[in-house]
Amino acid sequence: MGERHAFILHGKTILMKNVFKESDVKEFIVRIEKLSPETTPNWGKMSVGQMLAHCNVTYEMAYTDKHPKPGGLKKFMLKTFVKGFLVTEKPYNKNGLTAPEFLMTEPKEFEHEK
Repeated sequence: MGERHAFILHGKTILMKNVFKESDVKEFIVRIEKLSPETTPNWGKMSVGQMLAHCNVTYEMAYTDKHPKPGGLKKFMLKTFVKGFLVTEKPYNKNGLTAPEFLMTEPKEFEHEK
């Protein structure tokens, strides 16, 4: 789990960061610490608080009961068709579709989400 995956994007080799690698986690923390409520998005329309909340949903789904777990047909569809698209070394395309659970339309408290 501690290895990095590489992929080619526009002719460049890109090394993906790994949440299971301590040095990468330290880099993530440094990047998060540089954020402020006034940070503007590099792409997308969410505020920095909304973006942090958006990123937190994955962990909240895995480790809490804050969000309902998908069941039945939805769970089957996610595992069969969506997981392979989401769990990959390639970065997400800008302006891609977002599952409703991950959409943040209400204002979010920056410090809480951070």
